[in-house]
Formats: sequence, structure tokens, C-alpha cells
Amino acid sequence: MKRKTRNKIVVTVLLVGAAAVLVGGTLALILTAGTWKMKVKEAHEKVCSKGWECSNSKYCCNQTISDFFKVYQFENLFAKRNTPIAKAVGFWDYQSFITASIPFQPQGFCTTGGKDMQMMELCAFLGHVGAKTSCGFGVATGGPTAWGLCYNREMSPEGIYCDDTYTQYPCVKGAEYYGRGAITVYWNYNYGAAGDGIKEDLLHHPEYLEQNATLAFQAAMWRWMTPIKKNQPSAHDAFVGNWKPTKNDTLSKRLPGFGATMNLLYGESICGRGFIDEMNVIISHYQYYLDLMGFGRERSGLNLDCAEQAPFNPTTKKADDQQPSG
Repeated sequence: MKRKTRNKIVVTVLLVGAAAVLVGGTLALILTAGTWKMKVKEAHEKVCSKGWECSNSKYCCNQTISDFFKVYQFENLFAKRNTPIAKAVGFWDYQSFITASIPFQPQGFCTTGGKDMQMMELCAFLGHVGAKTSCGFGVATGGPTAWGLCYNREMSPEGIYCDDTYTQYPCVKGAEYYGRGAITVYWNYNYGAAGDGIKEDLLHHPEYLEQNATLAFQAAMWRWMTPIKKNQPSAHDAFVGNWKPTKNDTLSKRLPGFGATMNLLYGESICGRGFIDEMNVIISHYQYYLDLMGFGRERSGLNLDCAEQAPFNPTTKKADDQQPSG
């Protein structure tokens, strides 16, 4: 090969190499700049603290729950809970609710968005609680929606709700996993998962949820804030608009709103079955609380029901008993 040709080849190789280095360096610079901008944004994201109730979070820059939800309003929403015929007289109270919320307010529980969204989420969450703990019926004084927080446990358990196939949370001898709490917890695996979530040994001591109102509320809040599966939203995310439905979700008529919260919490026991009473009762409690809080049921939001939604997690077990991921 002639020397001139060989020199051209060498020069060409060097130029190509230099170009590659230049392009690679440019890409690296772009990526580095993008990462730097992201980190700067994160570093400059405002966080706030509001005393004992909410600290070190962007959500704490909004009102805390006790800023817009007072003792008299709690008493108004659950006015019949301490009547003589109630089954949990003296158990549920406002301070237990606020105390239970402390770990979750920095995560956005009733602190996401402006005051309207905060009020709506509070009523949505309490709508589930009221419906699941009500001893009201059609001709009850004050109407069926006035009797939330009447119960703190299942009164006539069908069994001890032990499923030994869940080896992560094996049944403990002597423990009974019947329904307890503000949003009822059943089965050993749900007690185990909820216990991990709120850092209490509920697998060995499921009775804590009928002995301590703060823990009973806290287990319900954990369920509200925690996805059942990692690729699914929590009820919180589905309600406040953090969740973006996939194409499959849209085809299954699963859309953000109160209806999706019922789907995520109860699945096929409530949803995809038309306008059944069990679903309508939960919606009625949500809207009743919106009215009592002065917000108004006309502002319940879109996608209120789940009558035609396909369940997120079809199961042969009771959908009430879906196991959230830890």
C-alpha cells in the first residue's frame, strides 16, 4: 500500500474517532446537564413543616387536616356513634383520627392540591369509613348515613379468617383475623401487610384494631395510600388525579375518581355489577359528608361510580380481602 494512501486511512480513522468522542461527549454533556437540572429542581422544591402534624414535605405547605377539619365537624359527621345502641361507644374520636394521620399527611393524605381537593379527599376517605362501620338502616333515626363509626369489629364472624397458603404472613395460633378497623381488615395476610405498613405486630395481635382507635384509623389510611400491586394506583392516587389510566384501564372503564377507589378497595364485590345497593351506600356516605362539610354533593367529582368498571384484581376470594403490596 502506498504511503500516501495509508496516511489518508490513518487520518480518516482519527477523524472518525474524534467525531465519535465529540458526539459521545456532547451526549454525556446533555445527559449530565439534564441530570443536573433535575437535581437542582429537586433541591429547590419547597418543603414545609407545620409543627407536630405535618413536617418536611411539599404537602405540608398546604393546610393540614386540623386546619380545615375541626372537632365539631367530626362530631357532626358521626353524630350517632355514641348512642346506646351503637356497638363501639366511646371508641372513635377526633384526636385519634388526627393522630393517625400524622405519618400520612406528609405523603399527601388530605394535603394534596388546594383546599377543594383536600376537602374532597377527606370526605371520600371518611365515606368509605362511614359506610363500612355503619349500623344505620333505611328507617334509622337521622337516616342510614348518620350512623358511621357505630362498629369497630365484625359482630358475628363466620370464622377466624386464617389462610395458611400465605406463608409470608402465617396464621398465629390463637389469633382470629375477623373484620376489624375503620376500613375493615380481614384475613391473616391483610393483618400482616397492614401491620408492616403501620409498624405494629397485627399478625400476632389483630385485636389491636378493636382496642386502639388510632391504630384502627391508621390501618385504614395505610390501605387508602398503598397500592394493592406495584403497577396499580393507590385509592389516594386514583382519587386526587395522580394516576394516569392505561389504554387497558380506559377500555375497562377504570378512570380517576371516587368510583376507582371502590374498585381498588373492594374489587368485584362492589364493582362491575351495576348500581347495586352496596356500591350506592358508599357513594351516599361520601356525598352526605360533602353536604355536611358545606362543600356540596354537586362537587363529588367525575366518575363517581364503578358500576361498569372491570375489577383491577379479579379474584376467587372476597374482593374485600385483596392483599395490598407492602
